[in-house]
Amino acid sequence: MPQNSKDQGVPVSVKIRERILAAKKRFHANDNIAEFLQPGELDDLLDEVEVKMRGVLESLVIDTDHDHNTTDTAKRVAKLYLKEVFNGRYVKAPEITEFPNAEQLNELMIVGPITVRSACSHHFCPVIGKIWIGILPNQHTNVIGLSKYARLAEWVMGRPQIQEEAVVQLADLIQTKTKPDGLALVMEATHYCMAWRGVKDMDSRMINSVMRGAFLKDPNLRREFLALIPQKH
Repeated sequence: MPQNSKDQGVPVSVKIRERILAAKKRFHANDNIAEFLQPGELDDLLDEVEVKMRGVLESLVIDTDHDHNTTDTAKRVAKLYLKEVFNGRYVKAPEITEFPNAEQLNELMIVGPITVRSACSHHFCPVIGKIWIGILPNQHTNVIGLSKYARLAEWVMGRPQIQEEAVVQLADLIQTKTKPDGLALVMEATHYCMAWRGVKDMDSRMINSVMRGAFLKDPNLRREFLALIPQKH
């Protein structure tokens, strides 16, 4: 389709931002904005980020023209952000096939540990950890494959995140997909903004939990779930 003459020379990031603002939607670091991207724009955005990343390297006084180690760093970083670690912002949710609970299963099911990788939205430093998911199904619960929980976790974590918000986002998503009587999530992660900078503590970890429905109301069920998760410390 021919490009509108008034759009020529306008950065693709500006076009995307204008669509989001027109829709009165949020575009925080941990939001998914896939619905506002048109075909081919992710590659255009990659090119734009590469150019701006080259400017960052120049401001760091790195001679990318003659330093063989950093000649393609801007391109690599652009790909890293848009196609890899932050890909969960720019692509739609993975297709998840849901099946009816034909056997009317109603016993506690635990999935995990699922290894997750993200980055903190404060410093863009890695956040690497594990998630355990507890499901208490009912006769109306949708059943999804075990690997699909990992795909949903990867999609949510593939954005600049704050751990406390990430576990809530994932819980909301799984609850919408499965509609269980109870849902529990526990995430334990190492934050490299503490290990790589700041206090440089390599051993500290952050643990968050989200309890919904039966897990919130029934302390025995909650204890059973927590007891079945391998203790790390």
